[in-house]
Amino acid sequence: MSSRLRDRTSCQPKLHNHHYQVTTKTAVAMPNHFTETLTCPLTELATNLSDSELRETAYEILVGACRSSGVKPLTFISHSDKNSGRARALTSTASLQRSLSSTAASNVKKALGLKSSGKRQVSGESDSERVKKAVTIGEMLRVQMRVSEQIDSRVRRALLRVAAAQLGKRIESIVLPVEMLQQLKPSDFPNQWEYEAWQRRNLKILEAGLLLHPLLPLDKTDTAAQQLRQIIRGALEKPLETGKNNKSMQALRSIALSLACRTFDGSVSETSHWADGFPLNLRIYQMLLEACFDVNDETSVIEEVDEVLELVKKTWVVLGMNQMLHDLCFLWILFNRYVGTGQVESDLLFAANNLLMEVEKDAKAMTDPDYSKIISSTLGTILGWAEKRLLAYHNYFHSDNTETMECVVSMAVLSAKIMVEDISHEYHRTRKEIDLARERVDNYIRSSLHVAFVQIMEKLKSSKRSSKNQQNQFPFLSILAQGVSTLAFSEKAIFSPLLKRWHPLAAGVAVATLHSCYGNELKQFVSGIGDLTPDILQVLRAADKLEKDLVQIAVENSVDSEDGGKSIIREMPPYEAESVISNLVKSWIMTRLDRLKEWVDRNLQQEVWDPQTNKENFAPSAVEVLRIVDEALEAFFLLPISMHAVLLPDLTTGIDRCILHYISKAKSGCGSQSTFVPSMPVLTRCSTRSKFVGVFKRKEKFQIAQGRKSQVGTTNSNGSLGISQLCCRINTLHHFRIELDVLAKRATSHVRNSESAHMGNIADGMGKAFELSTTACVKGIKQLCEITAYKIVFHDLSHVLWDGLYVGEVSSSRIEPFLQELEQYLEVISLTVHSRVRTRVITEVMKASFDGLLLVLLAGGPPRAFHLQDYETIADDFKSLCDLFWSNGDGLPADLIQKFSTTVSAILPLFHTDTDSLIEQFQYMTLETYGGSAKSKLPLPPTTGQWNPTEPNTLLRVLCYRSDETAAKFLKKTYNLPKKL
Repeated sequence: MSSRLRDRTSCQPKLHNHHYQVTTKTAVAMPNHFTETLTCPLTELATNLSDSELRETAYEILVGACRSSGVKPLTFISHSDKNSGRARALTSTASLQRSLSSTAASNVKKALGLKSSGKRQVSGESDSERVKKAVTIGEMLRVQMRVSEQIDSRVRRALLRVAAAQLGKRIESIVLPVEMLQQLKPSDFPNQWEYEAWQRRNLKILEAGLLLHPLLPLDKTDTAAQQLRQIIRGALEKPLETGKNNKSMQALRSIALSLACRTFDGSVSETSHWADGFPLNLRIYQMLLEACFDVNDETSVIEEVDEVLELVKKTWVVLGMNQMLHDLCFLWILFNRYVGTGQVESDLLFAANNLLMEVEKDAKAMTDPDYSKIISSTLGTILGWAEKRLLAYHNYFHSDNTETMECVVSMAVLSAKIMVEDISHEYHRTRKEIDLARERVDNYIRSSLHVAFVQIMEKLKSSKRSSKNQQNQFPFLSILAQGVSTLAFSEKAIFSPLLKRWHPLAAGVAVATLHSCYGNELKQFVSGIGDLTPDILQVLRAADKLEKDLVQIAVENSVDSEDGGKSIIREMPPYEAESVISNLVKSWIMTRLDRLKEWVDRNLQQEVWDPQTNKENFAPSAVEVLRIVDEALEAFFLLPISMHAVLLPDLTTGIDRCILHYISKAKSGCGSQSTFVPSMPVLTRCSTRSKFVGVFKRKEKFQIAQGRKSQVGTTNSNGSLGISQLCCRINTLHHFRIELDVLAKRATSHVRNSESAHMGNIADGMGKAFELSTTACVKGIKQLCEITAYKIVFHDLSHVLWDGLYVGEVSSSRIEPFLQELEQYLEVISLTVHSRVRTRVITEVMKASFDGLLLVLLAGGPPRAFHLQDYETIADDFKSLCDLFWSNGDGLPADLIQKFSTTVSAILPLFHTDTDSLIEQFQYMTLETYGGSAKSKLPLPPTTGQWNPTEPNTLLRVLCYRSDETAAKFLKKTYNLPKKL
C-alpha cells in the first residue's frame, strides 16, 4: 500500500464547492443537550500513547519535514537571544517564517463553504501594536499545537544536531525517534523526570511504529523484532544510555533501521517506515490537522488554514499519507469538532459535507483494503450519528434549522452510498444511484413520523391522566386524529420540500406512515369492543376526516410522479366505516370462536363417555358445546348492524370447524378396524395326527370368558375403550348431526327476517352450513361402528373365537361359547345405541363375525385341521350365527343377513369338496390367473384377505387345513410346506 499512497504525495488539495451549495448564513444551532463525544473511528492504538505525546511527536515530524524541504538550513538561536527581533526571524525555515500579516482570503475555506471570520483584532489595538505582534506561520503552529517555547527550542536544537549527524539525508530517510534519542541528553531538559518521560514517549512511538503497527507485517520469527522489543522493555524500566558509542544505543539504532527500511520486495528502501503504518500515522496526522482550529475558539477554523495545510502536507512523506487519506482525516476532524463542541457552528457540518463529496470521488478510485477499512469505520461513525437524528428528525429539527437537517441528510446518504459501493463496486451497475438515497430517506421519514406519532399519543394520554374531568377512552382517538392531521400538514410545509431532493414522494410517504400508525390504533380500539355505540361512531367519523386530509396530501404530492402516486395510495387502505364495522364484527366472531374452541377442548378433557349420564345416552359435552353454539348465533343476530347475511358465513364456517374438531377428538384414540384384526400366521400345513387334545382346558376357557365378560361396557385393562363408551360416542355424533340441521334451519330463518341486501341468495346457500361437520358425523359414525364391531369380535371375544373356535377337534370346540358372549354385547348395543343407528352397529358386528369365522377357517393357524365330515358342523355353526342376528325376526332383516353372508355361504362348500377336486380347482384357477408362467411350476398365490371360492389363495388355504394325506402330499410336493411350525 505504501507505494500507492505515496503516488499522490505531491498532489495539492482539489476541494470544490459546486456539488453542494450552502449559504453562509449560520443556521440555528441545535440545543446543547445534543452535545456528545464520538469514539474515534481510526482504530485504537495497541499501546498507551496520550494525545499530548502524539501531538509532541507530530510537532517533531512537522518541524523536521519543513526543515528537510526548506531552501534554508534550520538555524538554532540560543535561548538568551530569542527576545531579539532578529532571532525570531532566524528560528524558522523559509516555509515557516512567512508573516501572517500578508495572508490572503483562505481558498480552503471557500472550497469547504466556511465563512471567513476576518482578521482577529483586539478592541482598541493600534496598527503599530499589531505589527509588533506579527508572528510567523511556524510560531502560530507552535501555539496551535500547544507546544511550549521550551519544547520548541529543544526540538529545533535536536534537529540541528540530527542534520549535522545525518548530513544530506532527508526526513523520510531517517528514524526520527532514534535520532532524537541520540542527540538529546538529560542536560537538555529541566529535570531528570521530564527527560525520562520524553525518552519513554520516543520508545513507545518506536514500539508502535515498528512493532505494533508496522507498514509491513512482521514475521513472528523475526529476531530483530524480538531484540527491539527486549531493548524497549528494558529501557522503559531503566532509562537508556544514549551515548554515541553506547552499545545499547548502537543496537537500538541498528535494529530500528533494519526494521524501518524493510520493503515488500526485499529491496533497499530510501524511506524509513517507522510512522506510516495504520493507525499510528492517522493518529499523528489527526494531531496535525487539529492545528487548523483556533486554540482560543474551538469552533473556528483559522484564517491561515491554507498555510497550515501546506506545511502539514510536508509530513506526508514520513506518515505515508496522500490526498485521499488527508481528505478522510480532515473530514473526520471537521465533523468530530462540530459534534464535540455542541453542534453550535453549522459551518463545520457544511464543510464536512463538502469534503465528504471529495471522499466519495476518492473512494471510487481506491480499492486498497486498508483504505476501505478506514473509510468504512469513519463513515460508519458519521452515518450512525446522522441516522440517530434522522430516524427521529422531528425531535432534532424544526423550521429554523432546516439547512442543518438538509446537510445531515446529505451526509447520511453520501456515507451510505460510499460504504455500499466500497463493499460492491458493481452496485452502481445493478441499481440506480437514486435508489439508495431514496430508500434511506424513505426509512428516515417512516421512522421519524412513527416516533412523532407515538409522542403525540403519549402526550394526549398524559394530559388525560392529569385532567380533573376524566374523559372516557372513546374520544381519545378523535383527539388523536386531530393531532395527526396537524402533524401531517406541518410535515408537508417544513420537511417534505427539503426531503423531496432525495425522495420525490416524501410527503406521500409521510402521510402513508401516519395513516398506518393511526390505522393500527383504530384496529386495536375496534378489536377490544363488543358493541357499537355513539362514541364508536364519533371515532369513526374523526378517522374518516383524517383519512381525507392524508389522502389529499398524498394526491397533491404525487401529481408529477411516474406512477401517479399509486404506490403510496396502495399503502393507505381506507378507514371506511362499513369496513371497520365489518372488521369489528369479524373480530367479535373470532373471539366467540376462540371461546368455543377452548370450551370444546375443556369439555373433551373432562368427558368420560359414559352413556348413563343422561337418558339419551350421549356425552354431556355435546350438550354444552351445542348450547354455546346456539348462544353465539343468537348473539350474532342481536348485533346492531345491517350485514348479518354477509358475515354469517364467517360465523358458521368457524362453528363448523370447532364442531369438526370435537368430532375428530371424539374418534381419536379408538383405534381402527385393522387395529383389532390379528396378524395372519405363516402359511403352513396342519398336522393330521395331532388332535391338540387338552391345549385349552375348559377351566381356563371359563376363567378367560369370565374375565372378558366383566369388561363389557367399561375400559379394558389394557387401556382401550369399553363397548358402552364407543356406543356413547356413536350416539354423540348422531346427536350432533341432528342438531346441526336444526341450527342451519334456524340461521336461515334469521337471515330471511333480516333487512340485508342479497339475503335471498345467502339464505338459499345456508343449506350448506355446517357441511363439513355433518359429513364428518356420518363418516365418524361409520368408522366407530366398524371399530366397535371389530373390537368386540377380534379383541373382546378373541378368546372364544380366535383362540378357541375349532381348535383341536371341531366337534368339541364349536361356536356356541362365542355366540353366548356375543349376545351379551348385542344386548348392550341394543340398550345403549340410538335406534336410528342401532341397526348399523349390529350390522357391522355381523359383518365382523362373518369375517372372523372366515379368518378362523382359512387362516386359523396350525392348531386347526378340518375333515370332510366337519362340514356339517361348520355349516350348522354358521346357521346359528346367522340366527343370532335374525333373532326370530326381531333382529336384522333376513335380506340384510343374506347380503353380508354371501361370501361365507360361497366358501363353506369348499370344506365339503373332496381333496382331489379341490386340487384340480386350485390348479385350474392358478393357471387361469398366472397363465403360461404357471405351467412348469405352480406359483404360490399371495394372501389378499379377499376370500373367494374362485380365488387361488382361498383354495390353497382350504387345502392347507384339510386333514388328509392327499392334501399333505400335494402341498409337500408343490410348495414343500411343513406340517407344523
